[in-house]
This record gives sequence, structure tokens and C-alpha cells, in this order.
Amino acid sequence: MAGHSKWAKIHRGKAIEDAKRGAIFTKLGNNIALAAKAGGDPDLNFSLRLAIDKAKAANMPANNIQRAIDRGTGKLGGDQIQEILYEGYGPAGTAILVECATDNINRTYPEVRLAFSKHGGNIAEKGAVAFQFDRKGSIVVKGSGEDLLLQVLDAGAEDAEEDDGEMQIYTDPKELAKVRDALKEQGLEVLEAELTYVPQNTINIDDETAAGKITRLMDALESLDDVSNTHVNFEIAENLL
Repeated sequence: MAGHSKWAKIHRGKAIEDAKRGAIFTKLGNNIALAAKAGGDPDLNFSLRLAIDKAKAANMPANNIQRAIDRGTGKLGGDQIQEILYEGYGPAGTAILVECATDNINRTYPEVRLAFSKHGGNIAEKGAVAFQFDRKGSIVVKGSGEDLLLQVLDAGAEDAEEDDGEMQIYTDPKELAKVRDALKEQGLEVLEAELTYVPQNTINIDDETAAGKITRLMDALESLDDVSNTHVNFEIAENLL
């Protein structure tokens, strides 16, 4: 299955570095507030539990986490946060999905559209890009080997692949919670667990100019506070990353 890539690993590493600088607390807070709309108890709301886990991994203060939960459940009043998925094309015909958590679409949409237009891309109509992706649960665990592969498949994973001492696991979206908890109960180190969009086909980028344009577009999108995640169908040659 496509989806696990050098780009994805770099994206995750960048998020870790941003977290160390506290640069993603706004994004994490938005994600918690969005998840909390379905209920403020993480024991009953798996999406909220995932969002809180990510925030804790980034050393987000507990009072910030609670404030985000209260915001999502409406205790703080104000505009309610909502989830928006924007679709677009980048340089070299690459497909990009942009997940946003926002309390003001009139602010978010122009920012996303400007990022695309400034860096050789364009925002697309709803449905024009998303059909090229499948919705999946995604889990990354530490480790590799045939025994681990059999272990994760027995836990309910649909597919898995190894890369550099880690295993990327894909699940049915509805099975993400069950599989993640089963892996944790077995003592595996879960590095990441989230719902994601996996491309059905991948475009390989081996041209330096195109790689530079795509990278600048992705940096521009991911620098926006309202952008919570991005999903792409490209793989940039390792020597160009």
C-alpha cells in the first residue's frame, strides 16, 4: 500500500521539532477542541484521546489541554470550531488534501488558497482530489521483522510495511482504536496513531525544481495555524529532500 514514505517520516520529524519549540500548541489545541465536540471524556471519545495523547507527547501544558476541551464542549462560549477539508493540486500535478480545524472559514479559506497560488498550485472543487485517496487508520510502531508483522496482523491490521526500524500499520478507520489498544497491551511502542488519507497511487518527483516548489508549498500550508494535517500523493527522491 502506498502512503508510508520518506516524506511522511520527515513530516513527522518536523512536527516533533516544532513541538519542542511549542510552535504547534495552537494546532494541537484546535484538534482537541474539534474532537471534544463529540464529548469531553477521553475514555468515551477515542478521537479526543488521540488528540490529547499527541498534545502530551508535545509537552503541551495540562491547563492548555483542559482549556481546549472546554472550548470544544462549549463551556467557554464563542465561535465553535469545525473541521474543513480543502483539496488542491500542487506543482507537477501532485494531489494534496488539507485538513483544517477553524472557528472562522472566512479567514482559513483565503489563507489556504493563497498558499496554493503563491507556490505553483491551485485549490480544487470539493471531490476533485479526495477520490484519489482512501481513508485509513494509521499506526506507527517501533520495531521490525516477520514476528512483529504477524503480531500486528493478528491484532487486526489490514496491512503493514517496514522502514528503517519502524512499522507502518494500516487499519479500517473504525478499527483504529481497537488495534492501537491491542498493540499497546502487547507492550509495543506506539509512535503515532491517527486517521489519515492514503493515496491510491504515488507520483515520484525526481526533478530538483519541482521538488523545491512542492516543498515550499507544503511548508506554506503547514505553517498556517488552522491547518491540522496534510495528505499527499507524491514521493520526492531522497537525494532531493
